[in-house]
Amino acid sequence: MIELDKADGLWTVTINRPDKANSLTGAMLGDLVEIAESAEEARALILSGAGKVFSAGADLDEARAGLAVSPLWERLSGAIARMPCLTVAALNGTLAGGAMGMALACDLRIAVPGAKFFYPVMKHGFLPQPSDPARLMALVGPARAKLILMAGQKLTAEEALGFGLIDRIVPVEGLRDEARALTADSLAAKPEIASGIAAFFKA
Repeated sequence: MIELDKADGLWTVTINRPDKANSLTGAMLGDLVEIAESAEEARALILSGAGKVFSAGADLDEARAGLAVSPLWERLSGAIARMPCLTVAALNGTLAGGAMGMALACDLRIAVPGAKFFYPVMKHGFLPQPSDPARLMALVGPARAKLILMAGQKLTAEEALGFGLIDRIVPVEGLRDEARALTADSLAAKPEIASGIAAFFKA
């Protein structure tokens, strides 16, 4: 349910469980962690989903059984944030719950016009993953971070762009092409140059 394509240094990871809104099981989350922690050879990474939702977060049944508080979420976002290459979240639809962390950890976020963004942790009685509030505040500021995390507000793609949560809104049919275009310079550069520039931002 987690697909990985490697082509000339570009790693494309696709969450492929569209019949369940790409909600993540423990096994899927583990696969994502394994990919992110073994991506030293990647020169760019695109993270996306199949269907019309990027990810609804944790699978509800497994969330109730403990997945919602698994340390794997933090391991995943930490591994993505440390990757020595450009990382792009190509958000093919709504981003919700714990899945927000992996997108926040990416360098760039692009989304389709119909995407919505929400992180209703308080309503469900959970804390966000430890690094998520700081990453969210760095993008949108403290007041808007509280609007999302504490007031549980759902943002449209246009609002998310205005807040700084995403960097571009892209038509559905052009999402993957735009993500690949954003990685083109990193892929064309010498690996030591690309990783050297990335290090300035990921120190």
